[in-house]
Amino acid sequence: MRPTIAAIHTAAISLEAHPDLVVTGAKGTHARSHFLLVRVVTSTGVEGYGEVSATPLWSGEDGVSAAHFIREILGPALVGRPLMPVGGLELLMDHLLAGNPFTKAGVSIALWDAFARTLDVPLAAALGGPYRDEIPIKLSLSGDGAALDTVFRAATAAGFRAYKVKVGLGVEGDLARVTRARELAGPAAFLGADANGGWTRSQAARAIPALAERGVAFVEQPVAPADLAGMRQLRALGLPVVADESVFGQADLTALVRAEAADCVSLYVGKSGGPGRAVAMGQLAAAFGIDTLLGSNGELGIGAAAQLHVACALPALSVEFPSDIIGAHYYAEDILDEPLDSDGRRVKLGDSPGLGVRPRADLMREFR
Repeated sequence: MRPTIAAIHTAAISLEAHPDLVVTGAKGTHARSHFLLVRVVTSTGVEGYGEVSATPLWSGEDGVSAAHFIREILGPALVGRPLMPVGGLELLMDHLLAGNPFTKAGVSIALWDAFARTLDVPLAAALGGPYRDEIPIKLSLSGDGAALDTVFRAATAAGFRAYKVKVGLGVEGDLARVTRARELAGPAAFLGADANGGWTRSQAARAIPALAERGVAFVEQPVAPADLAGMRQLRALGLPVVADESVFGQADLTALVRAEAADCVSLYVGKSGGPGRAVAMGQLAAAFGIDTLLGSNGELGIGAAAQLHVACALPALSVEFPSDIIGAHYYAEDILDEPLDSDGRRVKLGDSPGLGVRPRADLMREFR
């Protein structure tokens, strides 16, 4: 019997980051996440779970707006429809609601999870993979002086050995922060730099050669997201350029390819609008010789599981730059009944159907 969507439920959740790992960058500080969990129930009794990992600074969305749109617009239109094809349901959501990619991604994750569980295969397999079963990861370092030292100690205690430093806050302070991070991590450790679009072209032109001297592996989003010409110019200064805020959907990625503005793209399940679309964007980037990695908006456990399955389903994933699948470590508590298999150096794919994870029992009671 072809399953249909019987119900869609949501649960608001607000979690504090681990106090010693709070990230501060050019976009502000991310100390707490006000997210939304999604549960899809099919006519055959299969359940799928999703996560709206939305923050207002990124997309103008949060858990409150997502709950409203799912309850009033998306849910009523999806309930009663066949679960397959999931891509058709994503198109329907686009027709019903402009923008809001993170909200749609939360529903899409739950739909894909239910689909893969119906097939009794891991989500990575339903997405066309897996091409690998573990993903190397890194963690962001921010703050100055003793604050940076505290973050680094907490990161290494969690097992991390690869990092990126938040910059874009003023070149002199940025270089001092990276210099201290290099001293702490040692000469052989992987170290990137993420400006979150905080530099002007002239600031980036000053900073990038100095970062290269400090053994930095890449610079992420050095200038404003729309400044593709500037990013193309900066690629000539000695460090690979990673695009993050410049690329949400496929139209953004197409513009980036045409502008030759980046060496690598940081893909998000949320920015892309769902797991299937993230994989499709990775395939498009690979076709033009652009590397990809999985970036983070501070996802909780379900969102991190979706990142993991997407990363494993990509035919091409950067072998040079670790991804940012950090949900098992960034928060003071885990929302999953069983945590992801992550030791800070890598996160490993399991063989359970769908995402392979469920929310904790106490959170299951919060779905409405």
